[in-house]
Amino acid sequence: MKLSAPVYHLKRRAIKEKIPLHEALGRIALKEGFGSWGLLIAKAPAATATTRLYARMEPGDMVLVGARPGHGKTLLSLELAAEAMRSGKRSVFFTLEYTQRDIADRFRDIGIDATRFAGLFEFDNSDVMAADYVMERLAFALPGTLVVIDYLQLLDQKRENPELMVQVRALKSFARDRGLIMVFISQIDRSYDPSRKSCPDLNDVRLPNPLDLGLFNKTCFLNDGEIQFQATG
Repeated sequence: MKLSAPVYHLKRRAIKEKIPLHEALGRIALKEGFGSWGLLIAKAPAATATTRLYARMEPGDMVLVGARPGHGKTLLSLELAAEAMRSGKRSVFFTLEYTQRDIADRFRDIGIDATRFAGLFEFDNSDVMAADYVMERLAFALPGTLVVIDYLQLLDQKRENPELMVQVRALKSFARDRGLIMVFISQIDRSYDPSRKSCPDLNDVRLPNPLDLGLFNKTCFLNDGEIQFQATG
C-alpha cells in the first residue's frame, strides 16, 4: 500500500500533534489504512525514500540536506545514519543542538531501536564544532562511515575557526581520502517562499559567509513531505 508521505514525515506530523505520541501515531496509521503504527511500519514499502537516497550515496560524497525548521532534515539525516548501520557501517553524529537523550528520543520517534546498533553509532556534542576537530575525531573511521554535521553554519560560528570555505574544502578532501560519506544539515534562508517553489534549493541556503556550494556533490531539500534529491557529481 502506497503511503501518502514518507514514513519520516508521517512521524514528524505525529510529533506535532498535541496528544500523546502513541495516540497520534495510531491515528495516522488508521488514516493510511493500517490498524496500528506497528503494522504500518511492518508493511510499508521496503524501499523507502531514505533507503533509495542512501543507495545513491558513495564513499567520498559530500551531501547537503536543507529544510526550514520542523520539516524533517534532522530526522532524515538520522534515518540515513540508520541505513548505514543496517548495512554494517558506522555512523557519527556531530551536533551542538541536541543531547544524547534527544537523539535517542528522535530515533524512537522514527521507529528505530538504537540498541540494535550497539557499537555502530557515535554521538558527539562537544562545544568544539570545527573541521579540525571533526577530522581528529574521525582519524580512525573506516571507509563507508556516515558522518552527520548538525549543522553546516555552526562551523562558521566562532571567529577563531578558519573560514567556512577552508573548513568545507578540508572536510571534502578528508572524506574523499578516507572514503567517508559526509552529510551536512543546513539552514535555509528566511526569504525562501514555499508558495513560489515547492522545495528550497541551493539558492536558499543561508550563508553568513562565502561558500562554494559546488563542494557538495549531492543535495537533498525537503518541504512539507516532499524530497528533492540531486546528484551533481
